[in-house]
Amino acid sequence: MLGLTKEVFDMHYTNGNYEAFVQAEKPKDVENKSAYIVGSGLASLATAVFLIRDAQMPGDKIHIFEELALPGGSMDGIYNPEKQAYIIRGGREMESHFETLWDLFRSIPSLENKDISVLDEFYRLNRKDPSYSKTRVIVNRGEELPTDGKLLLTPKAIKEIVDLVLTPEKDLQNKKINEVFSKEFFESNFWLYWSTMFAFEPWASAMEMRRYLMRFVQHVATLKNLSSLKFTKYNQYESLILPLVSYLKDHGVQFHYDTVVDNIIVNRSEGKKVATEIKLTENGKEKTIHLSEDDLVFVTNGSITESTTYGDNLHPASQEHKLGASWQLWKNLAAQDSDFGHPEKFYDNIPKANWVMSATITFKNNDIVPFIEKVNKKDPHSGSIVSSGPTTIKDSNWLLGYSISRQPHFRKQKPNELIVWLYGLYSDTKGNYVQKTMPECNGIELCEEWLYHMGVPEEKIAEMAHAATTIPQHMPYITSYFMPRALGDRPKVVPDNSKNLAFIGNFAETPRDTVFTTEYSVRTAMEAVYTLLDIDRGVPEVFASAFDVRMLLNAMYYLNDQKKLTDLDLPLTEKLAIKGMLKKVKGTYIEELLKQYKLM
Repeated sequence: MLGLTKEVFDMHYTNGNYEAFVQAEKPKDVENKSAYIVGSGLASLATAVFLIRDAQMPGDKIHIFEELALPGGSMDGIYNPEKQAYIIRGGREMESHFETLWDLFRSIPSLENKDISVLDEFYRLNRKDPSYSKTRVIVNRGEELPTDGKLLLTPKAIKEIVDLVLTPEKDLQNKKINEVFSKEFFESNFWLYWSTMFAFEPWASAMEMRRYLMRFVQHVATLKNLSSLKFTKYNQYESLILPLVSYLKDHGVQFHYDTVVDNIIVNRSEGKKVATEIKLTENGKEKTIHLSEDDLVFVTNGSITESTTYGDNLHPASQEHKLGASWQLWKNLAAQDSDFGHPEKFYDNIPKANWVMSATITFKNNDIVPFIEKVNKKDPHSGSIVSSGPTTIKDSNWLLGYSISRQPHFRKQKPNELIVWLYGLYSDTKGNYVQKTMPECNGIELCEEWLYHMGVPEEKIAEMAHAATTIPQHMPYITSYFMPRALGDRPKVVPDNSKNLAFIGNFAETPRDTVFTTEYSVRTAMEAVYTLLDIDRGVPEVFASAFDVRMLLNAMYYLNDQKKLTDLDLPLTEKLAIKGMLKKVKGTYIEELLKQYKLM
């Protein structure tokens, strides 16, 4: 090639480190462009960082619109002085192969030590204090599940997993998980671990289940101990969001809080789509921003935590809510062009048998500590991560789970305080101890149900629950990511022929990656910026675990509960075929691999 063609700069995927350390060339006339970003969650903040770092756009040309009074979106963590309690609606599990997430945070200075990045800080913490769950599932009020560690998949269930992975997405449109798996699969420990780790329900999207199986096949071996996961020092708002906000403010990015974007008008003519107006309400006043093709618009469409309501010790969280601003904006956009997706597929008709509730418990004395130590085999005040992700209560009618992170979970948390996060995947059934559904319960009742399952003597339950502060959190759209969907229900990150409009976040469509992850948010942000501004640097591709024979062999070994090929429960003809194959590979590299991964 004598010169670089236009195609060289088109957004593309890459792996390895050839492009990983490249400083992108400054796009032509970028200083004359502006960016308007709807929402201030992780996807939006990442978009702003990539505009500054990779597109070299001046920070004061970037505007972030947020309907609330603070940033962060679904990655929250706050002390509420009115309720005198800490509140966390949830937390995201992270792992080594979140390629774009770590690409982002390598550039963000730590708030505790400006000489290192957030990635440096995170890496060192998880090296010193790695995740390892000593108790993944309990039954009978605090006893470890007798079969904990075994996946208990039958040959039929394993075949169903393989069949799903081999099915193209086009053949899984609008299908549910319970339409591709039989009863045997749902009775396995694999499903118990998988569903409670990722928040899948039987009615969820089979298409998304397939993506998860392919994306996280490397973690089959660690489903029991969760050792593949990594966690922040404090809650994710303080550990991840605040450093991002600090970086962006230092670069002059303009944050507009208490601002609702009502609609974005898109001109569709001459074979292209151009956003021409942003209609918004800022501090109660309606405004219109007129746009040119040089004005870039990035929209976070939809939200899993929109319309959250909160209760307290004595009051359940309200179940009344209206369609939130982020959903309404997406609805208004979709009305203009079918390429902008179908939001109703995600916010409408969510099944009742779903995860809709979580709760944050703040204990103010050490009465609960012996019970946590007995179950999780860790001192919760040691500073080390306690549950390393969810501990699941299998015989809970709500399929209750809880997570205890490193304490303190907040920088300002007092030494005597201990924070526990609860959630239940089946919130439409009555509890085992409290004869109410989760949404009907106030904070004390939610705490009592958990204390019961932790083995606290019944005569002490009420006293301990009253001494704690429990905040119920009702989240009507928390499982909307997993609604059964068809191709096109989520808009492409940059819709076809769009010149200045992109969608970001977990309701935008990018191939191969999985929703409900921080990685997905950051990946869509990077793809949006790199596409609209023609950045000459590759987007790190999704980790190719499903295409790595080592990962597949390792998964095969653990899916079959650590059996060698010759010990598999198979028909005689298939056993004979395996024996014949093993003779043929004797002395070859294939034999080395099979031995390395304990299959022979």
